[in-house]
Amino acid sequence: MRILCAAAAYPPYGKGGGPKASEAVAKALVARGHAVRVITVADGETFDLRDGVEVKTVPSLNVYWNYWVERPAITKLVWHVLENFNPRAYFRMRREISDFQPDLVMTISAENVNVATWVAAKSLGRPVVHMIHSYFLMCWRGTKFSRKGNCETPYWQCRLTSAGKKLCSQAVDAVTSEAAHTLAKHQKHGYFRNATGGVISGAVEPPAHVPERAVADAGPIRVGFIGMVAPVKGIMTLADAAVELGKDAPFEYVIAGDGDPEFLDEVSARFPGSVATFLGWTQRETFYPQVDVVVVPSIWEEPFGNVAVEALSYGIPVIVSRSGALPEIVEPGKSGLIFTAGDHRELADCLRQLERDRPLLRRLQQGALARSRDYSPEGMADSLDSFVRQVEAAHRKGARSRPVAADV
Repeated sequence: MRILCAAAAYPPYGKGGGPKASEAVAKALVARGHAVRVITVADGETFDLRDGVEVKTVPSLNVYWNYWVERPAITKLVWHVLENFNPRAYFRMRREISDFQPDLVMTISAENVNVATWVAAKSLGRPVVHMIHSYFLMCWRGTKFSRKGNCETPYWQCRLTSAGKKLCSQAVDAVTSEAAHTLAKHQKHGYFRNATGGVISGAVEPPAHVPERAVADAGPIRVGFIGMVAPVKGIMTLADAAVELGKDAPFEYVIAGDGDPEFLDEVSARFPGSVATFLGWTQRETFYPQVDVVVVPSIWEEPFGNVAVEALSYGIPVIVSRSGALPEIVEPGKSGLIFTAGDHRELADCLRQLERDRPLLRRLQQGALARSRDYSPEGMADSLDSFVRQVEAAHRKGARSRPVAADV
């Protein structure tokens, strides 16, 4: 099958997990025998072949493409307005679809490549699949998080700046998400009403070597945190748990990641004594061998949880907050533990449990490695392949079907 993937971000452009997720999807489709061309946005127009994937960049279809760079308020407003339906994106993506002649058009997130891609594909009679990787379609920040916390219902500003996205989503034939939580959120608020849906969990490439682990019957337990050091990531919950446990408790904290310098100083000052080591931005293969357990204490509702899956792939149990998709990843008592988001005392209790019951920590390490196999690239590729084939077959028959994606 010929598949055109319009990706909001693709390596080496963009930040965070989005570009890697797009690349994983494209490679998975190629691995299952599909011809794949990726269209993404960058500074200029390029075309090359990477790992069997045709990658084409086009210049910005909006007033800018790099939304990680600070812009004047009026420029950002124009960008957000155009993201509801950008005529320039419509005609450019229609041209790209006509050029490649795909059997199916897939969007991996929709920023920059625009929701107009869905309409362009439908105007040319192509079935459309969308992959949800954030809350961008519902929230102009992409987080569904404000100063008051997680937004159960969109504020009027988000409803206003997302009206066109919601309307265009009705042109999508099938939609997938990496977690049931994230898909349900969109459907609850009226997105993708005409689309069949399925959960295809994200995949993390396992390490080439999983180091042997031996938990001592005594001595400190090394507690790790890796990711953006920001309030929404719940790092202060971990710091407060460390305060609750005290500086003499048998725990050492290893913090990897960057953030606002002032907030970093605040976090560093919150941890008691000298129990925490701040590594800054660190490669995963350097970080994970240093810790015995990883805490993912996010306050905002994570659409997935790459860090949690990465830790599991190293045989490291994970303590996650009950927020967003994170509880879907961890099996309590088998591969990790779960606590209420923002509750530092409950997190401290989880850590005490591991310190007092070292055999439990050893069992969780074994369970973590077993659980990580449910997020293998091979499993994701099989599920995705089955999904797109069913969508395309239903389109050829001229009727909708209900593709069932394996929850991997």
